Amino acid sequence: MLAVDLQILLVIILGTSDCQIIPRIEKCGLSCSQGFHCKSKPSTGIFNSFCRDAPASLSSTVLKSMKLSTAMKCVQGSQCSLHLSIKATLNLDENIRGLEICSLSAEMQHSQCVNVRFSRKTSNKLLGRKVHVQFNCFEVNVAQHIYVTMKTIPNYCEVKLSQEYYVEDCRNNDVGKHIPVCFAGKLDYNVDRARKTISVNVSDFLQDQDYYVRLCHKWFTCEDVGSFALIKGKESLKSTSLQYSQLLPCLCIEGWSAIPDARRTQLCPFKNDTKALWDNIVYNPATQTLAWEPACPVHVTVNLCRLTKSNDQCVDLQNSSTTAPEKVKYSRVDTHPRLCMKFTTKQGSWVRCPFAHGNFPAWKMRIAAGAEQIQVSFMSQTKAQFSVLVCNKAQLSSCDSVGIRHSVSAGDSHPTSVNISGEICGSQVCIQGWRTDVDYSVPLQICDIQCRLSSRSQEDDENSIRIMLLTAIILILVTMMALLGHKILTVFHRKKHEGRSPAQIIRQSFSTRVKSTSSLH
Repeated sequence: MLAVDLQILLVIILGTSDCQIIPRIEKCGLSCSQGFHCKSKPSTGIFNSFCRDAPASLSSTVLKSMKLSTAMKCVQGSQCSLHLSIKATLNLDENIRGLEICSLSAEMQHSQCVNVRFSRKTSNKLLGRKVHVQFNCFEVNVAQHIYVTMKTIPNYCEVKLSQEYYVEDCRNNDVGKHIPVCFAGKLDYNVDRARKTISVNVSDFLQDQDYYVRLCHKWFTCEDVGSFALIKGKESLKSTSLQYSQLLPCLCIEGWSAIPDARRTQLCPFKNDTKALWDNIVYNPATQTLAWEPACPVHVTVNLCRLTKSNDQCVDLQNSSTTAPEKVKYSRVDTHPRLCMKFTTKQGSWVRCPFAHGNFPAWKMRIAAGAEQIQVSFMSQTKAQFSVLVCNKAQLSSCDSVGIRHSVSAGDSHPTSVNISGEICGSQVCIQGWRTDVDYSVPLQICDIQCRLSSRSQEDDENSIRIMLLTAIILILVTMMALLGHKILTVFHRKKHEGRSPAQIIRQSFSTRVKSTSSLH
């Protein structure tokens, strides 16, 4: 069994060699060894399908060998076809009148058979001699998988040869250049994004042969998207326009000649156009299910996330990450405008927020800060359950709880409030609220709460301010008196040295002040 598998593998490798030249034949036919006369006749293979016991004198190895290969027949050097060349060797025996050779296609379950008969006169004279038979009139297709059997006529049980064969495919240079089904053509294109059309020009295909062009989405096969055109071979202009709905990474242009089993060529030029992939998001209000289905095969990680107030980051929600090539579903999803889907590939990340346009019920959270407590209010268009707590915001994606969790119900657009006691303020302290009646909810946070003092503290502060103001006024008056006294003493000492009495000095100082004051007026 291993030897058979190795033989098949070698046949595949050798059969698909790019450089192998296929032998040419001018016409197909039958030939036998020199001196032997034989003729062929098409057969259905039915009348020789039942075997009989072989005579004792007939060796089971009377059929020596069978060799298979491919031949090429061309008409006027261009219209070429492939044929199966069968070379058989047998020992001529008085019990054998001829051979039956059949080929069966594994793909189409279609068989071709031929009977090769030996002349009786020749057979009687050359009994026991080896006969070489060559037949090459079985036409085959490119890359065809064939089973070939050779039996004796009459059909003796256990006297048979069989073999598998793989015909060369279009990768073989000789086959690719001369067999019509391998003429896939060359496609050139131009995209008009405004009109959503792709102009396709075809070259290097069979002359005077019709040619098909279509758009398709490439999955395991290229699935038709409805845009299809036929270019007539007799027309001088080998071009057409195809309409598209979206440019997707898997959108391909496919072309092939209008002949059976023609080789197809594909051009997939939009592999970087991934933008439209992320728009296929659907929400079902009845089941609260958010779903996304890729229009093309793509390796992507999907997350639900919370869009920040600055709209520059989307923080992943816990336990929402999934990597799936097919449809992604999230059940019981909050329809808040800041709940989004994030798609991450090797090329980057994209965020889509399906509830951002206000078409779905939403909820809001507000706070009113008092002296010794904070009032948290929830307003929702539909009935919903909420939780709220005080937390310490250590980083963007998390907020560590530092207080008791409170629960509240809201709905019908009427606000519902809950009071949280204690001094709650600081740049890192936040009030966080979220829905608890769904599986995926956006946690809203109100942070950087300003501190507010109690009434007694405010009164004490006001008294302290009054005392400080009064003290400042007294200090200013004392300073001014000290400066005035210093000036008078300075003048007194100077006049004393000049010989005037203290009274005169004081009167002159007072007179000088009065004059200064009068001049100011």
